[in-house]
Amino acid sequence: MKTVKISDITLREIAQNRAASLSFKERVEIARTLDRLRVDVIELPAIKDEKTDLLSNKTIASVVTHAQLSAMANLSEEGVEIAWESVKGARRPMLHLMIPTSPVQMEYLSHLKAPALLELVKTLVTKARYYTEYVEVSAMDATRAEPEFLSQVIQTAVEAGASGITLCDSAGIMTPFECADFVKDIFEKVPSLSQVELGIELSDGMKMAVAGAAAAIDVGASVVKVSISPMNVPLTQDVAAYLQAKADAKGLRCNLRTTELTRASGQLQWLLQTERSSGSPFDNGVREEGAGNICLTAEDDISEMVKVVRHLGYDLSDEDNAKVFESFQRIAEEKHFVSARELDAIIANAALQVPSTYRTKDYLITCANRKSTSAMANITLEKDGQRLTGVSMGDGPIDAAFLAIEQIIGHHYELDDFQIQAVTEGREAMGSALVKLRAGGKLYSGNGISTDVIGASIRAYISALNKIVYEEA
Repeated sequence: MKTVKISDITLREIAQNRAASLSFKERVEIARTLDRLRVDVIELPAIKDEKTDLLSNKTIASVVTHAQLSAMANLSEEGVEIAWESVKGARRPMLHLMIPTSPVQMEYLSHLKAPALLELVKTLVTKARYYTEYVEVSAMDATRAEPEFLSQVIQTAVEAGASGITLCDSAGIMTPFECADFVKDIFEKVPSLSQVELGIELSDGMKMAVAGAAAAIDVGASVVKVSISPMNVPLTQDVAAYLQAKADAKGLRCNLRTTELTRASGQLQWLLQTERSSGSPFDNGVREEGAGNICLTAEDDISEMVKVVRHLGYDLSDEDNAKVFESFQRIAEEKHFVSARELDAIIANAALQVPSTYRTKDYLITCANRKSTSAMANITLEKDGQRLTGVSMGDGPIDAAFLAIEQIIGHHYELDDFQIQAVTEGREAMGSALVKLRAGGKLYSGNGISTDVIGASIRAYISALNKIVYEEA
């Protein structure tokens, strides 16, 4: 029976094509779900922002336990080194080189002529092979490449040590019959191709990608590039359905957990297709729980606490870890158990206590229960004795307040987490807000308490902001 590998390109394609990029937590959750579904390979995009993307890839590498994690490298030796650094901690790391092969893409993407590009392929594959035996080379726009040159690229990659070759029909111009003939022709021209895994990545512009993939599998392809959400490549669900239907007739199988696929794909499609508000960059919502079921006890030492602190996403100094552990011990002695949410609050109060660059002076918030009326916030902050005012509209009072603060400071930070909870009872109950902002790949948290949850939220945001400003200075 032939096993067809499923390589998911959802995260790679989102980074290249989506106007509003996914948040840090969303990327990790998508990777975790794909791994749970038992896709064979999860592909990550090339690194653009070295600090943020490196941290994102390293975090994903720590949670993926079954799938190969493939990092796309920028086309330079340094790009290969950075890509490897981001995934070397994965259980099964892989490097991926996407090489332009058609005359148009060669001119506009690599700015190299054929001989120079062949030399680059040899250099980069050799470099990648130094780090790992799993190196994939994708021939971009292969169906519009010069046949002789395409064969040379594939031959060069295989000789340099590539373990996988993928043919890409980026233009989506092939019918299933043409796809089968194309793959057969490549096998004839490059006999050494039979020594490695051959993958196929087809554009679904003519709605024939699944049929094309089926035709390619029939003539020797063993890897199919898919996406969990419509992205102009075959849907995971459709390819899985084909393989299941032809399991007996053609002896095909895949490792996907098909019983979980429908439910999980529905959840991820909702996540990927949910429209971001045109007026707000904040889309993570309010969280009621911290990091799952993580819980510390009074018996845990500082090393165990530091592990949980890092799992939550913080990168604290030894001094701040000591301060957090001191506060943790006081609380743990009283109640014995400390949850991840409570540890978040401890970190916000104990770690990186800094002078207040910004102080909250006044705020006026208006909102209504009609969709036609947006919430509005008028906030005044004080910095170096100067009063600064920002006015903004948002999807709700807290969203409007955060946008007004951003207007004042002239910068947007990713809202990694936002929590609200009551800390006392009764009509005059105190509300506690926790805001976690991500800047330069690091996480900063702030805590605010007030009988007014909006006021608590503003104070929490300003607390986290002051820590960022202090470190940047």
